[in-house]
Amino acid sequence: MSAENSKNTARSAQASLIQGLQRALQLDFFNDLFGGSEQVITPHRPPNRIDPANGVRKRQILIQDQVLDYELRRSKRRSIGFLIGDEGLRITAPRWVTVADIEQAIREKQHWIIAKLSEKREQNHRRKEATMRWEDGARLPYLGKHLTLHIREQSRASIYHDAEQDILTISIPPDSHEQQIKDRVKAWLQQEAKHLFNQRMPLFAQRLGVSYHSMSVSSAGTRWGSCTSQGKIRLNWRLIHFSIDIIDYVIAHELSHLREMNHSAKFWATVESIYPEYEHAKRKLRQHASAELPTF
Repeated sequence: MSAENSKNTARSAQASLIQGLQRALQLDFFNDLFGGSEQVITPHRPPNRIDPANGVRKRQILIQDQVLDYELRRSKRRSIGFLIGDEGLRITAPRWVTVADIEQAIREKQHWIIAKLSEKREQNHRRKEATMRWEDGARLPYLGKHLTLHIREQSRASIYHDAEQDILTISIPPDSHEQQIKDRVKAWLQQEAKHLFNQRMPLFAQRLGVSYHSMSVSSAGTRWGSCTSQGKIRLNWRLIHFSIDIIDYVIAHELSHLREMNHSAKFWATVESIYPEYEHAKRKLRQHASAELPTF
C-alpha cells in the first residue's frame, strides 16, 4: 500500500469515528432528576486504536475562550459518558478511545457542558443560601408548603403536627443536640411519606390495571423511584417535601414500568394514560434541585 493510500485510510477511519460520535448521542433522563447531568456518546470501535492511559486523570481544554477542567476516567464501558457533578465535568471513556477523540466530543457538546456547569453552580449557590438552621422558628418544606418548627424542652420526647396552622412541634429533653432534632424530624417525615405512598399507590395501580408486589421507602441519593420486573417499587421518602402532584407523577412513572420497562414513547403514553398532567409535574420535579432540601 502506498503512503498516500495509508493517509487516505487513516483519514477515512477518523471521519468514521467522528460521524459515529455525532450520530450516537443520547440523554440518560431519569438519572438527571437528582442533580447529576449525564450525556452518553457511543463511538464505533476502530481496530488498533489503543490509548494506554488508565485510571483517573485531571485534564484541561480550551472551550469558548475559557479553560475547562475535567476528570477523565477509563473503564470497560462501550460509550463516552459526560457527567456534571459537584466537582465539575467528569468523563468516563473506553480505554481504546484516544484523548484527541474525547476532546473532539467535548467540543461537539460544549454548549450542553457549559449550560450544565452553570446550572450546577447555581444549585450550589442555592444550597448555601437555603441551609436550614435547626432551631425554633425554622421552616421545613413539606408537601409543597412549609411547616414552622416549634422546639420545646420537655423531659419526654414527642412530635406533633398541627395541619391547620402548619406547625410541627418537637419536644426534646433539655440536653438534646441538633442531630437529635434532625433524627426525630427525619423519622416523622419518613413515616408520613410511607403512609402517603401507601394511600396513593393503589389509586394509580387501579387506573392502570396492574398489581405490584411491594412498596418500600428508600433513601437513594440519585433516584426518586425504582421498579423491578418482579413488581417491587421503591420510592424516595424525600418526595414528601414536594407537592402532591409531583409525588403522583413519580408513582405513575414507576407503576408504568410494570407495562414498559424502558423510557420509550410507549412508556410515556402509558404514564399519560393514568396521569395526563405528567409533563407539568415532570418539569416541576426537574426544577426542584435536591440542593434546596434540608440535610439530615
